[in-house]
Amino acid sequence: MQKEKFKVINFIRELLVNIDKNLENFPKKDIEIKNRIRNTSYDLLELVYEANAIENIQEKSELLNKSIAKVKVIDFLINLSYDKQIINNKRYLKFGESMDEIIKYLTGWKKSINN
Repeated sequence: MQKEKFKVINFIRELLVNIDKNLENFPKKDIEIKNRIRNTSYDLLELVYEANAIENIQEKSELLNKSIAKVKVIDFLINLSYDKQIINNKRYLKFGESMDEIIKYLTGWKKSINN
């Protein structure tokens, strides 16, 4: 996997790899949760790339807000998967760490552009 200079993109890419590896055994009845996690993660990656490329501070801030919201949706869906006992504690904690890192970088980025 190619490394980006932009750290938050690396964290999102790692999250996508983890999602593909760790969510393969979803029961058919809960496949929609898996698809939502995957699709929302790709949407997050797209939003962050877009925010990085845009110059307008207001638009960049809006994209970062949307990105933070996407991370929270992914976090909710992973939490739901854990509650339904689809993923185990180890995977849940690993996803949680990824979410924490992504949120930390996104909020830091947002604060830096608003100052």
